Amino acid sequence: MLGGMASENSGTAQAGPDGPVAGLPGPDYGEVLWRPSADLLRRARITDYQRWLAGRNDGPGDGGYRALWEWSVSGPAAFWESVWDYFGVLGERGNGPALVGDEMPDVEWFAGASLNYARNALRFAASHPDATAVIALDEQGRQAKLTYGALAAEVARVRAGLTALGVSRGDRVAAFLPNVPAALIAMLATASLGAIWSSCSPDFGPHSVIDRFAQITPKVLVAVDSYRYNGREFSRREALAEIVAALPGLAAVIMVDGNEPARAGAAHPGGAGMAVTTYAFGALPGDRDAPLEFAEVPFGHPLWILYSSGTTGLPKAIMHSHGGIVLEHLKALALHQDLGRGDVFFWYTTTGWMMWNYQVGGLLVGATVVLYDGSATHPDTGALWRVAARAGATYFGTGAPYLLACAKAGLAPGSQAGLSALRGVGSTGSPLPPEGFRWVYEQVGRDLLLGSFSGGTDLCTGFVGPCPLLPVRSGIISGPCLGARVQAYDEWGQPIVGEVGELVITAPMPSMPVGFWNDPGGERYRSSYFSVYPGVWRHGDWITMFADGGCVIFGRSDATLNRGGVRMGTSEFYRVVERFTEVADSLVVDTGKLGEPGELILYLSLVPGAALSDELTGAIRSALRAELSPRHVPDEIHQVPGIPRTLSGKKLEVPVRRILLGTPVAQAADPDALANPEVLAWFTRAPGPS
Repeated sequence: MLGGMASENSGTAQAGPDGPVAGLPGPDYGEVLWRPSADLLRRARITDYQRWLAGRNDGPGDGGYRALWEWSVSGPAAFWESVWDYFGVLGERGNGPALVGDEMPDVEWFAGASLNYARNALRFAASHPDATAVIALDEQGRQAKLTYGALAAEVARVRAGLTALGVSRGDRVAAFLPNVPAALIAMLATASLGAIWSSCSPDFGPHSVIDRFAQITPKVLVAVDSYRYNGREFSRREALAEIVAALPGLAAVIMVDGNEPARAGAAHPGGAGMAVTTYAFGALPGDRDAPLEFAEVPFGHPLWILYSSGTTGLPKAIMHSHGGIVLEHLKALALHQDLGRGDVFFWYTTTGWMMWNYQVGGLLVGATVVLYDGSATHPDTGALWRVAARAGATYFGTGAPYLLACAKAGLAPGSQAGLSALRGVGSTGSPLPPEGFRWVYEQVGRDLLLGSFSGGTDLCTGFVGPCPLLPVRSGIISGPCLGARVQAYDEWGQPIVGEVGELVITAPMPSMPVGFWNDPGGERYRSSYFSVYPGVWRHGDWITMFADGGCVIFGRSDATLNRGGVRMGTSEFYRVVERFTEVADSLVVDTGKLGEPGELILYLSLVPGAALSDELTGAIRSALRAELSPRHVPDEIHQVPGIPRTLSGKKLEVPVRRILLGTPVAQAADPDALANPEVLAWFTRAPGPS
């Protein structure tokens, strides 16, 4: 459903929807790159939603997106009731109020309501059984498709198998799987029973997986014993054996397409000396002809468990609900990304990142979801664009670092065949700078809605992002999403506009966690989000909110650079440094502590053939001084073989800072939670060019 017509730029580099914007981080922010066409404004799903509201004398009237957002956060109960009704959520609405409670986190959504996520995700299997639900591709070029009817049949088969293995409402089913159809099928089968899903990608180390799954004591584990990535095959047989042995209470292991297909009845050594029976995914016990049924559960019943990064401690086991996820993903996918039937939705992710859970939500709106199993850059940087072309994607999402890597590599994906259907591009994971916005419109397509999102695992959504009714401006996120009262707070907890502040959410959202696993009193949950500002969600990012609703994210507030009393997020630092063609990646750390000035240390990973010369360090220092401030010129610059990142691609600024302040490397971060743990040891005061 996405589409639009690129307009002429406004003529001023800082023009917003209604004129100049005050407080922009720099002169290259704010250029209007795209405006919705009259045709898009007329047919967008959010426009239809506005007409529907008006038809029942509800909503803010004809006041544009800003008025609609104000209405959605001023009366959240009425807004989320309207989302349920507009999309015709399958379930029993009940007679209870939509929202009970006055202060977060002590609120309850839709008391008395019941529904099931899987029932809503598979609703199109009855009305459109031959429509394509899933396109699966991998590095080797293999492709498979599942219709909605075939997907529902597979879910019914696996549901019967799980039932035969003793899985029932409230039990946990864990997965150690790549992004393949079996993961989606098993998740929907688990949800259909009212059981609770949780997954890790097979590139997680065994200790990292155990840290997560041992907390939730799954009854069944769905797994592979190998996976393919970056052109290589990786055996996970030993890791899998270690994981199974560490999970007491595990009743069965279901193997998916292993090198040696599992035989029914084979045994795995399990936790506490128990034998764990192994089954093949394609040969599960149970009635293969059993009908597909759905356990109707309360609105707040846990659907899945996601995890915080766990780089410096035991990961938080975050529970989201059936009802909260159904409503949030319907709203986000349909009203903000304008996705629906006929769309092909591809977001590059693994099963260990919340974007996998978000992407499979495309089934809720009747879209085709694209599951890609492989590296983003194999055999070259343009790999994902070819996947998008082959699948006929109408919407392609990825991490901001990938878009910047494509720009640095000089790619022009819009010139290749197969992307003519593409009408939307999504970016998340880290802030997308203005040059990333401009590259998309120059080299991918002018007729696109580029959606820069920010959100997180904690809510399993983006709470600031795009809207088809709003223009796209370089470096600026269009604004808070419907139902998300996002604000910037100063150090005294007061809302501020046009200045950098703490990102907070001041009204409840239904996809906020229903709690953490093994936190019955909610103490850990409260301390994670509500301890700084009672009754207000503190997310842990720096943000500037503009008067017209647009915003810029500056990175984690716990990784702040504070030089001479000037606070700055790390994203602006990286934009300057990573523009240099010699720089492949970078990481900056301020070692200062409360009341004690520290040093600003910059680490650089360079492209092959480049060296950290006096000329390069001088040019970087000059650029930082000119574009940011003299305070932000590094005290030291070092070359390292790589920048440590989590498995979902986030830079490890805080753990590296801890190492520099004396924490042993082995204690600063869990290597099993990292994509490249071998590089951590380089982040010391090692000698080298500075």
